[in-house]
Amino acid sequence: MQAIFLTAGEGTRMRPLTYHVPKSMARAGGKNLIEHNIAKLPPEITEIIFVVGYLKEQIMNHFGDTFDDRKVTYVQQKRPLGTAHALSLCQKHIHGRFLVLMGDDMYGEDDIESCLQHDWAWLVKEIRGKFVGGRIVYNKVGNVSDVVEGVHEVQRGYVGTNLFVLGEEYFDYPMVSIKGGAEFGLPQTVALAATDYDIKIVEATNWKQITDMDDLKRLHGSFSKGH
Repeated sequence: MQAIFLTAGEGTRMRPLTYHVPKSMARAGGKNLIEHNIAKLPPEITEIIFVVGYLKEQIMNHFGDTFDDRKVTYVQQKRPLGTAHALSLCQKHIHGRFLVLMGDDMYGEDDIESCLQHDWAWLVKEIRGKFVGGRIVYNKVGNVSDVVEGVHEVQRGYVGTNLFVLGEEYFDYPMVSIKGGAEFGLPQTVALAATDYDIKIVEATNWKQITDMDDLKRLHGSFSKGH
């Protein structure tokens, strides 16, 4: 099975650090963010695919052709056209089910394992109250039915973590444009596949979104405390 790490972004909210280092290569607790996530992959993941772009040489030089006894493949996203576009570039390398993760967030080992118990899955985070973004709509058996963008007020809802388990049939669906056509959104495209496939929502127990330097400092502090 293959794991795809999306690592092409510029990480503008973590400047000035990311003027010189890709966001996913930022270090905390003695490792970069990608290494922490690779350490949590189960043995059934035998190949890692990196979608690279900004400062790609640093990622390629660090991980090489094999890492942690796994084959490593690189796909270049030359233009920042969004996460669905990044994933589309991997199609020719994919065979069977695959795992998708953001290279610059922190995921939990148990959460990854829970997602892999399903043919298709989407790791989500519970949210309450008012928020702006994509609210995941799901049916009574916990399968995705839609993603609704906008301002929401919910007693209990879910947002995505951009970790997915997908089948190669995902690539049969057209990419969905977002941001006025400037990008193509992975969550929105996955929602199209949900019309034909049961995509189970799995609630995250240990997901840390790293968006800025404060998040990175908190992550480093959690490692220092042994968490």
